[in-house]
Amino acid sequence: MEFTFLGTSAGTPTRSRNVTSLALCLSGPKPWYLVDCGEGTQHQLMRTRYSVMQLRAMFITHIHGDHIFGLPGLLTSASMLGRTEPLDIIAPPQVRRFIDAVIENSDSSLSYPLNFINSEAPDFYWQDGHLGVTNVALSHRVPCRAYVFTERNLERQLQKEKLVADGIEPGPQWGDLQKGKDVLLDDGRLLRSDDYTHIPRTARKIIVGGDNDTPELLKNACQGTHVLIHEATYTQDVADRVGPWPQHSSAQQVARFAQATKLPNLVLTHFSSRYQSAPGGTPHINQLAAEALQHYTGHLFLARDFDTYRLEKDFQLHKVDHS
Repeated sequence: MEFTFLGTSAGTPTRSRNVTSLALCLSGPKPWYLVDCGEGTQHQLMRTRYSVMQLRAMFITHIHGDHIFGLPGLLTSASMLGRTEPLDIIAPPQVRRFIDAVIENSDSSLSYPLNFINSEAPDFYWQDGHLGVTNVALSHRVPCRAYVFTERNLERQLQKEKLVADGIEPGPQWGDLQKGKDVLLDDGRLLRSDDYTHIPRTARKIIVGGDNDTPELLKNACQGTHVLIHEATYTQDVADRVGPWPQHSSAQQVARFAQATKLPNLVLTHFSSRYQSAPGGTPHINQLAAEALQHYTGHLFLARDFDTYRLEKDFQLHKVDHS
């Protein structure tokens, strides 16, 4: 599982950080999935290997502009490039009205259908051949969700000795069973894939949070999770000065939660535009990492635009270089 940050700034962009968006894929960039779509996301995509033609689904955490203002441009550009495949948009209901209004009032049209799915439905679940997705309600000024991505259809290993013992010789049936398909033999026997294969590893699981001032809401979902991607808009001293109204988390809050939950990997993002990246800048973005490291002893990462991370099958997370 890989994910690439297309924007890591909160509210407004900076010279080095665009507003929020994240690309996620399972086995290469076809298909891939987008979480949030701040203004300028399509420009960011041009500097990656991801193509809007292979985008399978979009997951919107909430309706604030720094998470959705890039939608109309990206969608209409995909149309102008000739996209015909349907696109799932998992989002709050207002996002559909927003997109429809922009399309209607800009003399625009789409060459492909949009399939809107309400992210706030109480029984929400989405899946395709690669991922199963649930979500968790968060605490923000508007309804907001974290999305839980769990890989599906893991590779199976054949129990060859059992097949031979049952008189099933090597052949195409073995391949079908390994692909998870049940097989009907000529003699009328039904072979169930689950009876002759096993899955030797645990599914990888990643949570991508939206804006949230109460990380503890993710406690149950984080059980068995290998990576949490969560906002850390402020250091605690700035959060104290700003006050509770923005309803964002500090690096300290998220780190303490991750430590208490024994999360193995924590990736912080969505940093206030006040934090500088240039040497000597103040306040400096490294202060967020320094604060988190005081409270969290797992693997901590501070996201930067265009950073790509890979979660291996052994659950090790590391940055990768696609240059």
